[in-house]
Amino acid sequence: MAKPHVIVYSRPGCHLCDEAKLAIMTAGCDDGFTLEEINIECDPELLRKYKYDIPVVTIDGTEAFRHRVDVGSFETLINSGGVRS
Repeated sequence: MAKPHVIVYSRPGCHLCDEAKLAIMTAGCDDGFTLEEINIECDPELLRKYKYDIPVVTIDGTEAFRHRVDVGSFETLINSGGVRS
């Protein structure tokens, strides 16, 4: 079974993005998922979509968090195999 794929949509200088990434890394399950960070400033469509709503964290393509990441909730989602639609 593949590990859940986590994407953090962020931009440089975003303190909430830094907090979200720290929460993800302190959840204690970093061997249970793959992590990708995407700078929304590199894609005009992503910048338009997320300009005022970063960070956005998706797990396997489904939005899991916006603005803040709860460590316990993140860990639960990863340990249960991802977000259920």
